[in-house]
Amino acid sequence: MGRLSRSYGPIGPEAGGMSLPTFIPPTGAPFETARLLTAATRCWRHARDDGKPVQQALHRMLVPHRCEMLAPVFDSYLTLCEAALGRCIAVGEGAQSPDERLLLGLLDGSMRRRNCIDCARGPASALDCAICSTRIMLAMTLSQPGGRMLQ
Repeated sequence: MGRLSRSYGPIGPEAGGMSLPTFIPPTGAPFETARLLTAATRCWRHARDDGKPVQQALHRMLVPHRCEMLAPVFDSYLTLCEAALGRCIAVGEGAQSPDERLLLGLLDGSMRRRNCIDCARGPASALDCAICSTRIMLAMTLSQPGGRMLQ
């Protein structure tokens, strides 16, 4: 089962105002979580570029894996990340793009937002909250007995 550690680290200006807990993915699932996030990011990007309803596209993609409740979670996370970056998220076609690796690194804790994305305090705070919320929802959803990962 995924869980959040309680080691929050320093809080204050030197920590960018907020320090996020470390996400520990469901046992044996880091690779699967990466595949899920990559697929969702690509689905989201294509829907946005095509002017289609993003959450509906994500929902359709996630239903077979019984994690459709992540559609608004991914939409929020990706939208706020794009706002903080100040540009569109670039996706790959086979291997992960640098942006897809950044998105995963922010969620798994291997990359820290304040070290990777330099943005104003408002977008930074919103993205930090989205990162934490996405971690929580991934842990809750992927640890459910009926939840399946991409096959």
